[in-house]
Amino acid sequence: MRCIALAAALIAVCTGLPISAQETITLDEALARAGVDGQEGTSSNSNPRVYGPQAEAEAARAAIDQARLRPNPSLSFEVEDIAGSGAFSGLRSSEYTLAIGQQLELGGKRRARIASAQASADFTGLQSDLALSQLALGVRERYVEAVAAGQRLVLALEIVERNRELARIANVLVEVGREPPLRAMRARAALAEAEAELQAAQAADLAARQALAALWVSGRPNPVVSNVFPDLAPPLAPLGSEDPLQLRIADARTSFAEAEIARERSLGVPDPTLSAGVRRFQESNDQAFIVGISIPLPFRNRNQGNIAAAEAQYRAASASEAIAEADYRVEFERTRTLYLAAETRVETLSSASLPQAEEALRLVEIGYRNGRFPLIEVLAAAEARDAIRENLIQAEESRGLLAARLIWLTAQ
Repeated sequence: MRCIALAAALIAVCTGLPISAQETITLDEALARAGVDGQEGTSSNSNPRVYGPQAEAEAARAAIDQARLRPNPSLSFEVEDIAGSGAFSGLRSSEYTLAIGQQLELGGKRRARIASAQASADFTGLQSDLALSQLALGVRERYVEAVAAGQRLVLALEIVERNRELARIANVLVEVGREPPLRAMRARAALAEAEAELQAAQAADLAARQALAALWVSGRPNPVVSNVFPDLAPPLAPLGSEDPLQLRIADARTSFAEAEIARERSLGVPDPTLSAGVRRFQESNDQAFIVGISIPLPFRNRNQGNIAAAEAQYRAASASEAIAEADYRVEFERTRTLYLAAETRVETLSSASLPQAEEALRLVEIGYRNGRFPLIEVLAAAEARDAIRENLIQAEESRGLLAARLIWLTAQ
């Protein structure tokens, strides 16, 4: 606990803030600050990393309402036989026609348009969920990296303190003639190296905390994370009856491409326009009703190019879906295997290797203080213990990163 307190004080010095101003946050608090409540698919604020995709999803949903609307009617007014010569001079022989027309959508255009808009909204909504899930993944990964950097900072500080004490003892032993001056020089060199490593650890710790804070928008100082790795318990098999989010996105893209084919085919069917109105003859003051119909003639343009393009997009989406499913299975199995291996390594290092190394170092340090072991034996034992602690930090960091990825891979 003393080293942890010293590390906290060291962080305060590096940031220029008093210890009371240092805010320690948990992983859940980091997720909440980023706008993720811990469950992918829900957001509590407007983090710019996710509200862009969410706005696109809202736009796609609004397009569904637009797709449901039918074509507007058209109103036309015509004046004929005016400003001519002879009997057609002026407005005496003019004819006034007022008509209203309505385009009739044939070929299932409206139904296909709505289906395409709905498929687009489903695809865009899943992409928004993926953006939020990726944000949660980034928070978990950077939090784990920040914890690892903090533990390395604590380790570096402990090494400096130990080497400083060894240098002091070496100077005393040299003064009383129990060690040659070379031993004191070796101890001072080890202390200088440890202090240089401490500076590097300080920079790495600050960079890790800055990277975590970059995932949300706030004016708060860089957070101080817990000194203990978060307990991430990832699922070791896909959960639920639904496919994971990545596979659902691939399937939604294929469904959208299929809906686009139907929409483009419907556009190849010409739409007639019915019109009806009334005509007034100025000269006789008579009136007559008129009706009409206009039909486009699809001689050259039957939308065949867009249909072919939509069909090609569907084939591409189907191929991408098959690739996504195969890649997902491989990535999930690989990540799960690596996670289990990292978990075993953490257990071995923490329960067997590190306690033995700690005990060996303790005995050597006691013997060194009593003049029974040379300084080189202490340094060798310390290096062995420090290497195991570094390996343990790496193993716990790797386990945390792999757990975060497994959580992301099984997000639904």
